[in-house]
Amino acid sequence: MVRIKRALISVSDKSGLEEFVKGLHSFGVEILSTGGTARLIQKLGIPVKAVSDFTASPEMLDGRVKTLHPKIHGGLLALRDKEEHMQQAKKFGIELIDMVVVNLYPFEETIKKPGVTTEEAIENIDIGGPSMLRSAAKNAKSVAVVSNPIWYEKILAQMKQNDGCLDEKTCFKLAAEVFERTNEYDRAIYNYLSSKLPGSTSPDAAKDEAFAQKLNLQFEKVQTLRYGENPHQQAAFYKDATCSGFGVSSSRQLHGKELSFNNILDLDAALNIVRDFKEPAASIIKHTNPCGAATATTLREAYKHALECDPLSAFGSIVGFNREVDEATAEEVISADFVECIIACGYKPAALEILKKKKNLRIMETGDFTKLKAQNCKEFDLKRVSAGVLIQDKDNKVIDKAALKIVSKKKATEEQIHSLLFAWQMVKHVKSNAIVLAQGTKLVGVGAGQMSRVDSVIIAVRKSQGRCRGAVLASDAFFPKEDAIEQAVEAGIVAIIQPGGSIRDEEVIKAADRAGIVMVFTGIRHFKH
Repeated sequence: MVRIKRALISVSDKSGLEEFVKGLHSFGVEILSTGGTARLIQKLGIPVKAVSDFTASPEMLDGRVKTLHPKIHGGLLALRDKEEHMQQAKKFGIELIDMVVVNLYPFEETIKKPGVTTEEAIENIDIGGPSMLRSAAKNAKSVAVVSNPIWYEKILAQMKQNDGCLDEKTCFKLAAEVFERTNEYDRAIYNYLSSKLPGSTSPDAAKDEAFAQKLNLQFEKVQTLRYGENPHQQAAFYKDATCSGFGVSSSRQLHGKELSFNNILDLDAALNIVRDFKEPAASIIKHTNPCGAATATTLREAYKHALECDPLSAFGSIVGFNREVDEATAEEVISADFVECIIACGYKPAALEILKKKKNLRIMETGDFTKLKAQNCKEFDLKRVSAGVLIQDKDNKVIDKAALKIVSKKKATEEQIHSLLFAWQMVKHVKSNAIVLAQGTKLVGVGAGQMSRVDSVIIAVRKSQGRCRGAVLASDAFFPKEDAIEQAVEAGIVAIIQPGGSIRDEEVIKAADRAGIVMVFTGIRHFKH
């Protein structure tokens, strides 16, 4: 058991501190402290000794040097059961410290602030705090180290039960958490500073700087899930600890059952689609593919058009919106056969009450991401492979009319260009080989994840149930043969947008010209594996 007789407290996050300090004082614990923490403790009427008095050494260098002193680290690291250590402590006037309560300068929060300067970030790098935490954690057999306020209540309860002592199991658990915390803290500092390094402007150098030699990820658990993609798989949900902004991980659940592994995947897919559009947009997702999506002048109209694309597949779907859901839209959603989840910026109170009539409908709220500035983090796409991981920039590429190259003899109308751009924006959200058909700004057919492009065209046409007549078609990659063009023409497609770049582009363009349809090249592709 570790008896707590003297504690050093220096915290940036002061939540829960008042009750904890009062509790320690009730056990007769002597308290050492610094700066704002010491002033807070004094205001509580609890005796506190300044660290500068304890060490007989003043704070210096604008407070950068306060606790970096042998009397602090000697008091933490001295082995109580080693006679030589105790003799040296006595010789050099080192008094033992039994508990350290430290949480670090808010570096991670600082660098998330818009417009933060490098100088401000550097000033929020804690030096003394991690040093004390690590010294105390190394001597966990004799010192309790508290790096998170969530432990305060548990520690006081155990001290009450054990007459002012903590058991070794608790002290070792606290020590292990310290090394986890200092590791993630140092990693955040490394990631930030390495992103500020000056370097060559060559493409290869830029790639090297974007992707470090060692990949270290920081994720915090959001929740343990009931199971993974299938009931026999265990699973949990984590959020990126380095990013601010919107996403499923930061959204609030307002109603319904607990989210499943597959729900979260589909919610993310639904959100990624609607975030791409400035106009009111709705997406309907099944197995991470859109079975419907549309933009319109109202959210209700966008949802109705999205549902019309493939109402059969929409059973058990996930729905996404990029606006606050109103009553009219809510009525449309609950009139559908079965919706698993809905995610949106927000909900009007009356709309929320309408949606809550569906007992098991999971309702998620992100906040108004349409007004958010760019995130203070780099968005990456990670794909796990056996014993490794692939990482790439997220495909956020958006093009406009100026980027299009009309390669057919027939030229596109303004209306067709508008529809082609919508279809092109949508096809990147569909698994390859991907084909989407659109009338105006609504999907009418989707062909996803096929091994041949022509099969994706056939499926998209069949799914459209005749609404492909006069529609436009988008393909996520080039056409290797004329067969897909022939299928599209037979179905009544009037314009096609695709990357181009095939060795058979000339043959494909000639097929479009023979049919008298428009063909547009983008020069980029949107594979999604």
